Amino acid sequence: MHTSSLEHVERLVGTYLSAQAALNIVDIGSYDVNGSYRPFFDRPGWRYCGVDLVAGPNVDVVLQSPYRLPMRSHSADLIVSGQVFEHVEFFWLTWLEMVRVLKPGGLIFLLAPSRGPEHRYPQDCWRFYPDGYRALAAYGSLELLDVSTDWQPHEAQDSAAWGDTVGVFRQPALSQLQRWRRILMQRLRYRLLPGYRR
Repeated sequence: MHTSSLEHVERLVGTYLSAQAALNIVDIGSYDVNGSYRPFFDRPGWRYCGVDLVAGPNVDVVLQSPYRLPMRSHSADLIVSGQVFEHVEFFWLTWLEMVRVLKPGGLIFLLAPSRGPEHRYPQDCWRFYPDGYRALAAYGSLELLDVSTDWQPHEAQDSAAWGDTVGVFRQPALSQLQRWRRILMQRLRYRLLPGYRR
């Protein structure tokens, strides 16, 4: 986890979450290689759950697939994911799953590189820009509250080569009928996935 990514999440927590008394937080891609977002969420009343595809430091739940989160629909107040989407082959499917799990009024903090060297873990497929985040907001029927990109190199040596696009998305309040329609449409999309099994 490069320094600039940690700084971005610290800023987002201070800007969007400082007054929150209780939060259910899901961190997608939480494996601690050289740093973690967990310390930013270590507050009374905040429940943090780190999820990743492999067991290891800072992983509370091991996923069987990047396209299926083992959480109830509308159960998370905040989903944070940093330096993950570039590694996910079909990131838009993971995105729909994040949208499914997010509560009405809940937030997603998404950080993904806009530049940087190839780093295959196990693959490195994508780079992201503000227009890409606008497209993700539209695709998931979310509000995009904030988006920025690091166009200039960071002063920290571990971050200089990297630039992140950082977005804050909000799930709008939905009627019960709208929620059920959305869940139904998402389930139909999953059935079209290659290798989908019931």
